[in-house]
Amino acid sequence: MATITALPTAKVPGGSFLIEGCPPESTFTPEDFTEQHNLIAQTAEEFVLNEIIPNIEKMEHKEPFLLRELVKKAGDLGLSAVDTPEAYGGLQMDKVTSAIIADRLARYAGFSATWGAHTCIGTLPIVYFGTEEQKKKYLPGLASGQMVGAYALSESSSASDALNCRARAELSPDGKHYILNGEKMWITNAGFADLFTVFAKVNGEKFTAFLIERSFPGFSIGAEEHKMGIRGSSTCPLILTDCKVPVENVLGEIGKGHHIAFNVLNVGRFKLGAGCVGSARYCIELSIAYAKQRKAFGKVIADFGLIREKLANMAVGIFTGEAMAYRTVGMMDAAIAGLGESYVTDMPAVRKVIDEYAIECSILKVWGSELVDFVVDEMVQIYGGYGFVEEYPAELAYRDSRVNRIFEGTNEINRLVITGFLLKRAMSGQLPLMPAIKKLMDEVLSGAAADDEGDDSFVEERKLVASAKKIGLFAAGIASQKYMQAIQDQQEIMAAIADMVIETYAMESAVLRAQKLAARNGEAESKLAIAMTRVYLAGAIERIESNARKVIAAVAEGDMLRTQMAVVRRLGKHEPFNTVGLRQDIAQRVIEAGKYVIA
Repeated sequence: MATITALPTAKVPGGSFLIEGCPPESTFTPEDFTEQHNLIAQTAEEFVLNEIIPNIEKMEHKEPFLLRELVKKAGDLGLSAVDTPEAYGGLQMDKVTSAIIADRLARYAGFSATWGAHTCIGTLPIVYFGTEEQKKKYLPGLASGQMVGAYALSESSSASDALNCRARAELSPDGKHYILNGEKMWITNAGFADLFTVFAKVNGEKFTAFLIERSFPGFSIGAEEHKMGIRGSSTCPLILTDCKVPVENVLGEIGKGHHIAFNVLNVGRFKLGAGCVGSARYCIELSIAYAKQRKAFGKVIADFGLIREKLANMAVGIFTGEAMAYRTVGMMDAAIAGLGESYVTDMPAVRKVIDEYAIECSILKVWGSELVDFVVDEMVQIYGGYGFVEEYPAELAYRDSRVNRIFEGTNEINRLVITGFLLKRAMSGQLPLMPAIKKLMDEVLSGAAADDEGDDSFVEERKLVASAKKIGLFAAGIASQKYMQAIQDQQEIMAAIADMVIETYAMESAVLRAQKLAARNGEAESKLAIAMTRVYLAGAIERIESNARKVIAAVAEGDMLRTQMAVVRRLGKHEPFNTVGLRQDIAQRVIEAGKYVIA
């Protein structure tokens, strides 16, 4: 049944968090999950415990047909139908539900990569761009798991430069088929998928998407790649040798394949971000269990301060990542709900809503993938020598996590996307970023940059978020003044600005979640969440100042450099939190619980 659950709030424009405040009560958090959300989360968790974890060893060694069978079982439970319209055999539920399933299925990356490729980039191109005939023909099978989907964009010579693909498509003399030639690389699910969304250039020029069935003449699959991680998934090249594709299997418009390629990636990015948080949550549970039983120097290592610091940092990251992920999908659902009943059938409108949050989707992808890399690295360290041994779970988690920084566009590409989209929207007037920068510059020159005041206990936290926004805008404004349109060529500057944007979104998301918890449960009951928020803020503001100094040093010199550095120091001035004590409190609680908790 189609459902959209959203908090009552006006539509929030994508990227507007940099220049506008957000009330905690209108921010969606995991504490806002409905009974239906919790039931779906439980279903996904039970599926992982009963079907995935017992079969990890078999999947790692490529047990024939097992992945295919598990995808079908996930389909039987409705886990693959959430984003597909009811008219084509799906459930068409909210994006919060999509994120919850991605989060809960992430315990074993070999399967979550398989499921993610199938349900997201393997299915959504047809949901959003397919003709009525294409939807009727393919979506019911994909939603049920009877059919498995895959997505073929990358090539060995282009990779991140997707529009520079070499695969070609020529119309046959009788006009009934397109004849495709070329090769695609690193295609997830290729070993057993039935349907592939494949990108090629018509007449070598017009970038276009095609739906190719495995049985089409001239279509073949190369050998399985031997990968460093996610070994349980199937990854193969595709070989197109005069492959005959019926003209009715062109997806979308000729020459408009880039709309499909990049719009669908936004969904993949927010799901990947949510999945990374879920994976980190599982890793801290394993790390705590090991630390509580491993002894050294006469006591368990969970009693050592530096081990407890690691566990606390893991928990802080998970708390913040959850806040970011569900805030983002909550904004999407609120905007989709604003479409009224038309959201059920108007897929272009839904697609446009998701595209509105392309910045936040890229933020989640970058931040989540780097969080889980940090967590698994610390997990290996906690396990010590055993972390380097295949018999223990740290080794598998470490290998599997690394690909997330490459999936769905590399983190380098996504950093450029974040800053590029912000600047594009600013230049078009879609996002009033330039007036906000000008206002801040005027305040700085007059020495009257306003502070956030208030009489509640979150004044200092809100001040830090406000400082983060000001520092980021200040550095971005200086860089924009120097380079103007040519800033697009300054990738190091673009990435540093993106990192400030990412940290600002993370900081604000954590504060909003903690504020909402405190308002709902009281500050005493929310002590742990507040501690996690403060620890994150303390580190994030330092990282933001560091990136601001990097940008300013690259664009200014002499007296101007010294003046601008002084402005950054003034904007970032704050009383430090006792992060040692806060981490001790966080570690004590999660060790007692044996898992990540927020209370």
